Amino acid sequence: MRGFLASSIGVTCAAALALPLTPPAVATTRPVPTTEAATTARPAPHAGTPDTTMVHRRAAEPYAPGSTQSLPLEPLTRNRATPTDPGAPEQGLTRRAVRHFSLVGIVWDDPEAELHGRVQVRTRAADTGTWSGWQDVETHNADHAADRGTPESTSGRVRGATAPLWVGDSDGVELRVRSEPEGAEADSAHHGTGARNLPAAPPLPSGLRLELVDPGDDAPPPGAWADGPRTAGLAGETSAATEASAVNADLAPLGATEIPALNREETEREFLALNAGELTEQQRARPYVGPRPRIVTRRGWGADEGLRERGFRYTKKVRAAFVHHTASGNNYRCWQVPSLIRSIYRYHVKSMGWRDIGYNFVIDKCGKIYEGRAGGVARPVLGAHTLGFNNNSMGIAVLGSYGAKKPSSAAVRAVARITAWKLGLYRVNPRGKTYLKSGGSNLHRKGKKVRLNVISGHRDGFKTECPGRKLYSKLGSARSKAARYQGR
Repeated sequence: MRGFLASSIGVTCAAALALPLTPPAVATTRPVPTTEAATTARPAPHAGTPDTTMVHRRAAEPYAPGSTQSLPLEPLTRNRATPTDPGAPEQGLTRRAVRHFSLVGIVWDDPEAELHGRVQVRTRAADTGTWSGWQDVETHNADHAADRGTPESTSGRVRGATAPLWVGDSDGVELRVRSEPEGAEADSAHHGTGARNLPAAPPLPSGLRLELVDPGDDAPPPGAWADGPRTAGLAGETSAATEASAVNADLAPLGATEIPALNREETEREFLALNAGELTEQQRARPYVGPRPRIVTRRGWGADEGLRERGFRYTKKVRAAFVHHTASGNNYRCWQVPSLIRSIYRYHVKSMGWRDIGYNFVIDKCGKIYEGRAGGVARPVLGAHTLGFNNNSMGIAVLGSYGAKKPSSAAVRAVARITAWKLGLYRVNPRGKTYLKSGGSNLHRKGKKVRLNVISGHRDGFKTECPGRKLYSKLGSARSKAARYQGR
């Protein structure tokens, strides 16, 4: 891959991009999140039913770049409490009207603290004024993170957080967060809230806040600010967008919204040209790289490149792929996916304090593949997806929750296609095994060399439900398909 890396660097330099040699300075104390973009965010509706439809509202309002409302939680009174243990702490927010948002999550101050309990939210649809029923938010999310001790994890910006939940365009919210003894969360979620003999509920983490994320519109008009006024100015934002596109310039024109698919012969020709001096005679005869699939770029899904930390970070190679689900719910349409990814991106960066979206690739239920963390889809970009195993791996997230629901065949096929191509670039067999050194997780101690499937589920590296039982059961099929796509 040295040929590819060198040519990418050349394109980047030719575009006159200034990449920082060291990470930007960060505050020594963790900042408290605040409501962003107050001057440009959509106004809050009246407390009653909205008087315009979503279509009319979109047509009548100026371009909105996206924003995050960050609301501190309050103690709930007894008549609002969930009737389990009367002594268990509960916080939340009473029903209220807010500015438009489409995704929710809960954050707290200490990223090492865990929220043992149940988080439930109700939202009001902006177009109909109808309130949803109570929806559970996945609380165990610490396993999706940068490895401990890395610059990203020690930046001082990182916060604890739940998984995000996609709720669609909404303008009202009600929330309740109730502490429960460890191990009781799943039981209460499936068997009601009857009293049982359980240990005392632990305290809730400090600094709980509800994050309401508005993804903004699909693309800004020429000259529009992407996230409200910035001290760096529009020129810096344009430079960041050019930088993110330039690292894919060997695969698609600068500024492209997608990287086109190639057939097997085209992919092999490209692979041989980029790796001519590194391959053995046998590897030149049988490259074993899958056809490159179509990939929607960050520009294609509307990434605001001014949100993320500048520059890119890489690992040495890609030896394994970890498959995840986003646990963000299945109530999305495929045409909404750019908005959903922009919401997750904003949640990861602005709410959780990461340098960029955590995953290297994102796949929707219609089988479309999207570029995730910036740095180049063919390069070994260091992600924040599998705590303890981000080095020498890539993270692929399938949008949705797959504990009880089967993933679509299109999504499983897309997992196979992207792994067949990307693993093939690094001459890795998708059906094979590999060893990765653990950076420390609740399943494998730091420094241990762990034998894993080349295509593994998140739960293989960390004790977690991710990627959900139903998606995990499809990984064998994905491995076989990926190997066939490579011609094995």
